[in-house]
Amino acid sequence: MTDKVSDWKFAEDLVLEHEDIMHARAQSIELGVEAVSPATGAQLAVIAAATNAENIIEIGTGVGVSGLWLLAGAPNAVLTSIDIEAEHQQTARKNFLDAGIPANRLRLITGRAREVLPRMNEQAYDIVLVDADPASVIEYVEHGLRLVRMGGTVLVAHALWRGHVADPVRRDDTVAAFRTLLRETSASDAVISALTPVGDGLLQLVRVE
Repeated sequence: MTDKVSDWKFAEDLVLEHEDIMHARAQSIELGVEAVSPATGAQLAVIAAATNAENIIEIGTGVGVSGLWLLAGAPNAVLTSIDIEAEHQQTARKNFLDAGIPANRLRLITGRAREVLPRMNEQAYDIVLVDADPASVIEYVEHGLRLVRMGGTVLVAHALWRGHVADPVRRDDTVAAFRTLLRETSASDAVISALTPVGDGLLQLVRVE
């Protein structure tokens, strides 16, 4: 095992997930839904806390793992979450309620993100988390930057896409989309960007004037 792999494993193993998140993660594995890693979730919570987030929107509900982490960092926030899988969202809703999150702080929307996002209010959110349909990641980030307020953060989970983005041999459309996104945001004056190799990669974009 290389030093970098050892560091990554150490960072993941260091995280102690709350029982509610552990339960949701187990369901996620059972249903074949790819959730954010524990260390990625912990970073989501830190960013949500540092942002003092009040309004969060996530693209890709899953069964609530990432949402629970975000709300752990921003316990007073309202979470809007979009997913095409109604059954997964029903499971997520139960997980949120079982975790003690009031129903009036949850807005779960079942539908295709590309159809729902254009109807959402611009600059209305403190954090936008993109964690769905990697083939559409550029489109979702464009929407995210429209929806997030100035000084708000767009987060992209799985930004290293299973370790394939850094592998020059990989050239499929999904990998190409992530590489394009990373290059363009790194060079953009409209955002401050950072790529953290935690979990499967977390791209962080802060919208600036």
